Amino acid sequence: MSEGPVITKRRFIAGAVCPACSEPDKLMMWSEDNVPHRECVACGYSDTLNEQGLSVPKELGTRVNTPVVKSTDVKVQAVQFFPNPKLKKKPDEQH
Repeated sequence: MSEGPVITKRRFIAGAVCPACSEPDKLMMWSEDNVPHRECVACGYSDTLNEQGLSVPKELGTRVNTPVVKSTDVKVQAVQFFPNPKLKKKPDEQH
């Protein structure tokens, strides 16, 4: 039988400043399977840290790795524009 991921208790880091919103003392840290994670309770920013304590960049969203969101059926209506007769130029006002 396999156990789930080993998660340590979440704790606040005194004096730490959020890299996204610059709020002090709002970062929580915890480990999952000896991989450190941090999250800001003020703005929701979260990331994973490597062995040196540096943020591991997340994969950028592209058309290949982003799920396609199918649009719902939209009711389409044709619009017809009519010229405004008041905007017609008089024959003697030609440039």
